[in-house]
Amino acid sequence: MFDPSKFTDVIYEVRDRAAWIIINRPKVYNAFRGQTLEELIQAFQIAANDRNVSSIVLTGAGDEAFCTGGDQSAHEGQYDGRGVVGLPIDELQGLIRDVPKPVIARVNGFAIGGGNVLATLCDLTIAADTAQFGQVGPKVGSVDAGWGTALLARHVGDKKAREIWFINDRYTAEQAREMGLVNKVVPAAELDAAVKDWTDKLAQRSPTAIALAKRSFNADTDHQAGLSNLAMSALDLYAVSPEGMEGAKAFAEKRKPDFAAHVVHH
Repeated sequence: MFDPSKFTDVIYEVRDRAAWIIINRPKVYNAFRGQTLEELIQAFQIAANDRNVSSIVLTGAGDEAFCTGGDQSAHEGQYDGRGVVGLPIDELQGLIRDVPKPVIARVNGFAIGGGNVLATLCDLTIAADTAQFGQVGPKVGSVDAGWGTALLARHVGDKKAREIWFINDRYTAEQAREMGLVNKVVPAAELDAAVKDWTDKLAQRSPTAIALAKRSFNADTDHQAGLSNLAMSALDLYAVSPEGMEGAKAFAEKRKPDFAAHVVHH
């Protein structure tokens, strides 16, 4: 079994039968690198196998960010680690979906890019009123064309999901709640109390009934797993194309990308 005390990027705690999985990289707005994802995967596996855990809370350290997606800053536009595009993000996404316990996204700040996708995948989302949501993929030469698009459309509707991915605006916590991406918005000072209220209630529920309910909800969108696998494979090829590399290079160089000069598909 994994030893969470050896984690470097993630804090794992059990509080009153709720496993708290905290991305602990506040200096980079809790962006994830390969090591972060490996530890998140291990943390979710620990929580899944612990009978004393009735729910899981996913959040970010500090007050500024839940998660802002992949950290390209230290790798000149290229991710580190294994898996698709150098990151096992599809494995983590599958775990959040499949773990037979409710996963609550505690959104304490920015939930942008891959962080927004993680919040989308969680069963429930409670956000501080200071939180912001949004996608950036097409601005930097990337896209989550699996869960991040298809499941988002189930939450907010097809037209709104297309707006989020095509226009790349930011949305307040209250706007996210109105569109169906967030369950509850509370003042930042009350965020932990609101999360604890729900985890305490979940601790009193039948674990088997909850697991069956989650599997039933998932069954309606399980076909999207195949779409996600296909999309991740396509993204792997796109990332090393001239167009994809232009997005990553421009991000690293802090300039606007010139996608038109490197386009691979018309």
